Amino acid sequence: MKNKLSSFMNDKAVPVALKFVNLKAIVALKEGILFTLPMLMIGSIFLLLGSFPYQPIVDFIQAMGWTEAFNQVNGATFSIISLIAVVGVAYSYAKNENVEPLSAGVIGLVMFLITINSYTKSESGDTVTGIIPKDWTAGQGMITAIMIGLIAGAVYSLFIKKGITIKMPAGVPSGVANSFAALVPGAVLITGSVIVFQVFKQFHTTFVEFIYTLIQTPLQGLTDSLWGVILYCTIATIFWWFGVHGGSIVTGIMLPVLLSNITENQAIVDSGKALTIANGAHIVTDQFTAVFINLTGTGVTLGLVLYMTFFARSKQFKELGKLAIVPSFFNINEPVIFGTPIVMNPFLLVPFVVTPTIVGVLMYLGIYSGLIPPFSGVTVPWTTPPIISGLLLGGWRTALGQVFILLISFGIYFPFARKADLINLKNEEEAI
Repeated sequence: MKNKLSSFMNDKAVPVALKFVNLKAIVALKEGILFTLPMLMIGSIFLLLGSFPYQPIVDFIQAMGWTEAFNQVNGATFSIISLIAVVGVAYSYAKNENVEPLSAGVIGLVMFLITINSYTKSESGDTVTGIIPKDWTAGQGMITAIMIGLIAGAVYSLFIKKGITIKMPAGVPSGVANSFAALVPGAVLITGSVIVFQVFKQFHTTFVEFIYTLIQTPLQGLTDSLWGVILYCTIATIFWWFGVHGGSIVTGIMLPVLLSNITENQAIVDSGKALTIANGAHIVTDQFTAVFINLTGTGVTLGLVLYMTFFARSKQFKELGKLAIVPSFFNINEPVIFGTPIVMNPFLLVPFVVTPTIVGVLMYLGIYSGLIPPFSGVTVPWTTPPIISGLLLGGWRTALGQVFILLISFGIYFPFARKADLINLKNEEEAI
């Protein structure tokens, strides 16, 4: 059975997965969406300062008159995440095609702005013109931004590589030449965007609103579900077990939706409502995957490392435990995955897949029931150690949830690690 599964994964599943993740569009998506992360991190710092989990500090900041300034940072980071994404995706696509990429990013940005209305309705019902509604430049416009970024990058790159451009004489500065080269593809793409805007205007909507209703909302509902959590954990760990970076495969596809969930949760907080499931809060966000189901690395492997460090009898496990204990607390577990090894190790497949899945289900139910608070827009670097990340993101209840996760990890890994340890010990004794 094991040989059949191994053969199927190596001959069928893994090549298909690798072919998929290496598609031009997927590579541009994974690379382009990363442009949003630094801004979200920086925005999170000011967001945390503005809503610090200690009232005297909050009162001090308000007394000094800095609350509005911190909110400005929030509006210039979380609220324009789709604008950053469309530029990043178009830029990355063109860069990977080895053509001048910045023009593609700028064209993509203009196309995205054309697809949304330039007005909004005030509370009194008056129409306010000459604005960019941040409702659609935040998380709600993410899928549209990705689609437009891919179209802009692909069409722009095709025009440049086929030579369908305005060519300048030799000796013209490269900046000027690139600007003129972008005129033809830019004119075609922008004209197409105008046509799209006009078509959807006839139906009293916009392209971004249409995509949000038709595609993004169902996607967010799928990922923000118990089955979505189970699927995420299973795919990521099984591919890792076969030596393929499962996290890269799953996160590369899901990250845009997870970031959209973050920004929508923060929008609930900004509106003055309580961040609860009843008010529409999403459970599964990028923080959920980072500080729960990937705590101490894919597979929640700290339980295995603790066994190696304090209970192992074989020399191999003892030495590996000493090497892996510190990186594991910073969510780096490649030494464990490849050093134990977990890869292709039949004794550790079950706990490696089951542990994050059980953790994900329990934490999902914990948030759903109100025992653990949903995540707002605050994010922390992925290397933030357990407990500390929980305290910063959700207070003592989230930190306590992480303690519970570590206990689960140790309990599940212990019998399997014990079996592998005794086999190693026997091999070592026979070698001596």
